[in-house]
Amino acid sequence: MSTQPTRGLGPAAAAQILSLEYPMSLGVHDTYASAQKAVDYLSDHEFPVENVLIVGTDLKQLERVTGRLTRGRVMLGGVLSGAWLGLLIGLIFALFDTSGFSWTSVIATVLFGAIFGAIWAAVGFSVTGGQRDFTSVTQVVATKYEVLTEHKHAARGRELLREMDPMAAAQAELRRAQESARTAPAPDRAGAPDDGPASQNPV
Repeated sequence: MSTQPTRGLGPAAAAQILSLEYPMSLGVHDTYASAQKAVDYLSDHEFPVENVLIVGTDLKQLERVTGRLTRGRVMLGGVLSGAWLGLLIGLIFALFDTSGFSWTSVIATVLFGAIFGAIWAAVGFSVTGGQRDFTSVTQVVATKYEVLTEHKHAARGRELLREMDPMAAAQAELRRAQESARTAPAPDRAGAPDDGPASQNPV
């Protein structure tokens, strides 16, 4: 499997790549792995998968708290990042120094970077006022993944996926029928016969 990012493309080119003309659904999956498996099955059976699009819907953000953030941890992180930056700058200056390479200047730059990093981190922590005293990792995930294809390939795609998993295909067909019934316009009752009480026959 090969996924190519669109960061190097312009907005128009990215929108053109990540879109289909008259897309139709082949199925909705609860996980990306399931959607990927369906597309892989289509590819194995010579389906034109260049006309397939996987769309993640119902996005939600997950944030896992990894630990408590204290002033000491903040300053330690500032020391390490500042020292790495100082080491890089010190090596660059030492390599291009006309008087020769000097480890003394490199070490001095590392120490200066560590001190500056610690001060900068402490100031940043003080500015926040303790509003976020924890570290975390965040990720945006989708709760549903829909496989779409061009309308001219929809029938063939559904046939292949029906062979792959008949039960899932039947559920997808039922879901599409329910969606069509829900979005269908209400019948026009202007010309419908009167539903009032039936007239009584004369005695």
